[in-house]
Amino acid sequence: MSGILAGKRILVTGVVTDASIAFHVARIAQEEGAEVLLTGFGRLSLIERFAGKLPGPAPVIELDVTDQDHLDTLAERIGAHTDSLDGVVHSIAYGPQGAFSFLDGTWADVSTAVHVSAYSLKSLTTACLPLLQRRGGSVVGLTFDATVAWPHYDWMGVAKAALESTSRYLARDLGGHGIRCNLVAAGPLRSMAAKSIPGFPELADVWTTGRAPAGWDLTDPEPAARGVVALLSDFFPRTTGEIVHVDGGVHMTGA
Repeated sequence: MSGILAGKRILVTGVVTDASIAFHVARIAQEEGAEVLLTGFGRLSLIERFAGKLPGPAPVIELDVTDQDHLDTLAERIGAHTDSLDGVVHSIAYGPQGAFSFLDGTWADVSTAVHVSAYSLKSLTTACLPLLQRRGGSVVGLTFDATVAWPHYDWMGVAKAALESTSRYLARDLGGHGIRCNLVAAGPLRSMAAKSIPGFPELADVWTTGRAPAGWDLTDPEPAARGVVALLSDFFPRTTGEIVHVDGGVHMTGA
């Protein structure tokens, strides 16, 4: 199979259902010629079932990004399947319910959101660094535009701002190793993650009431997934520390 990822080996995190952006990244990456590995947290058998829906085989490796033992052994466990990586996809975010109330959120809520949603980009990347350094490559994460204050998003918005800053510092420090680090800022999707956001319909209304010049489908993760795959490819060889918006254009419109 040939395509823009022909011969590349890509690790994709965050596949929780076959409707997630991460699942469609894995699918499109395989269609574009990549060998794909997945990570899973929790019910691995369920993730393996979703992996079975991909065009080709994709091993599932257990990973809790808050577990240092998992991170310390990740490169070795990936090494059972491949001796190098060309790309890593970070599609990991979580915030307790308290993180969705800015004035009431506790430090326990906030620290969990920042650890899982932002610091994990650094910890995942450095865990994979021994494999990425062999051929260079691309790290791509998913964010939700943190330049403004969205309805109900609250401390998760702060966590995404930390994620975006983390990506820039990784881009700075890893460029000399031939590793690029970029983010895709996707519009909202009716996903499992969305169900945990109180007031998600109000947030989504920004996209469904004409603010997206190019249009936006709350049920279609493919545009965001294609953006991730493009950044994994060699078509952006000197692009790093960037945030590519795949949101129908909402980020550039006025109120």
